[in-house]
Amino acid sequence: MLDDFFVRALLAGIGLALTTGPLGCLVVWRRMAYFGDTMAHSALLGVALSLFFEVNLLLSVFAVAVGVSLLLLLLQRRQALSADSLLGILSHSTLAIGLVLVAFMTSVRIDLIAFLFGDILAVTPADILLIWLGGAFVLVCLVFLWQPLIASTVSHDLAEAEGQNPDRARLLFMLLMALVIAIAMKIVGIMLITALLIIPAATARRYSASPEAMAVLSSVLGAIAVIGGLFGSLYGDTPSGPSIVVAALVLFILSLLPVAGKGLASSTPMTGDRR
Repeated sequence: MLDDFFVRALLAGIGLALTTGPLGCLVVWRRMAYFGDTMAHSALLGVALSLFFEVNLLLSVFAVAVGVSLLLLLLQRRQALSADSLLGILSHSTLAIGLVLVAFMTSVRIDLIAFLFGDILAVTPADILLIWLGGAFVLVCLVFLWQPLIASTVSHDLAEAEGQNPDRARLLFMLLMALVIAIAMKIVGIMLITALLIIPAATARRYSASPEAMAVLSSVLGAIAVIGGLFGSLYGDTPSGPSIVVAALVLFILSLLPVAGKGLASSTPMTGDRR
């Protein structure tokens, strides 16, 4: 019989995986992996500001992630630096500022390891409710944004010509990413959320024949990684968050076997491939 805390961890992890699946696909297609990393790193600054101003942690992390997204869009419009350079500056700067602020708050005791790598075994029923309700909201929003995001990934100009308003879709996509990272931080941590976004999506790409199939399969593979990682953590006495990512990595490695993705990878009409 499984303990209550383990069942709660399973429910929380599966709920998160179902949400990160489609988001991760869009990140992979649009080649925004570094953007997800930047958003995750900015979460520590949100944690520090939350402690400093004594405000809600989720709201603080979300606000900082939104601020970083808007700042990135503003800097990109000035075209002073390339996108990867801007992301590198924002990623390391927000992480460093967060660590410095935490160091100044000597009266506050903070477990950085828990924030960096998460503690899925400590989730509460309220956390599970937040994950599933927040995830449902994100998925509903993605349903309405799906076609504009897919069209703009293929061609920004074509999406504009079709009246899809790709710039608005991209901004809303960034806001959804900020929300998911704020929710997921407590579960898998700041350093591992990007892996949960990227690895299942990259694995699903080998088996999928359409964007929609890849989004669904990515969620399924993410859920399998959560279940496998948690049970591996239970029996191997290893950290739960990293164990989930290792399980996702094992699935990805298996997908690279010649037989696993034979005939699918080359025919998958995934956006972002320029062959």
